[in-house]
Amino acid sequence: MRNTRTLTRRAVLAAVSVTAALALTACGNDDGHHSTSSSAAASADATAAAHNAQDVSFAQGMIPHHRQALEMAKLAADRASSAQVKDLASRVEKAQDPEIRTMSGWLTSWGEEPMPGMDHSGGSAMPGMMGGSDMGELEKASGTDFDTMFLTMMIEHHQGAVAMATTEKTKGEYGPALSMADDIVTAQTTEITDMNKLLGKS
Repeated sequence: MRNTRTLTRRAVLAAVSVTAALALTACGNDDGHHSTSSSAAASADATAAAHNAQDVSFAQGMIPHHRQALEMAKLAADRASSAQVKDLASRVEKAQDPEIRTMSGWLTSWGEEPMPGMDHSGGSAMPGMMGGSDMGELEKASGTDFDTMFLTMMIEHHQGAVAMATTEKTKGEYGPALSMADDIVTAQTTEITDMNKLLGKS
């Protein structure tokens, strides 16, 4: 009898152990398997997880928005007559080119693609984006006409970027994206003021 009881007890204990192990495994899976991953992998998972749909939308929208600003800025090198306009265009390039690379890196780490089907004309739905005809006119202009057109268009472009960045600051979650959005608002608001002064506006 004792042997039978002992065997029964062992069987019960074994079953309980297996059940407990399964429960722990299930909990580990629910947890996103952080318990079994290395600290580096856990850190990468945390980075990828600490963002929301707004962060993705911000990066996907701001990349083509910045790219158009760079196209406009590059035109100033041999078309603008004002040294101040050329200087401003250079500031735009230095600020926005690295930001494009940074945002592209975020999208890659999140497993997201750049905005599909984005081209010069397709981006006009975003705030401040120029249509193909606007860009065509800017490409044909030179001298003081270019300066006026460039400043007028870039002010509108910057205002759109500030609006997009403000939305990110309000609804985003990813720390580096919130920080970049804050930088964009600060820098581009200052540049809008500078451009209005160059146009003779207060």
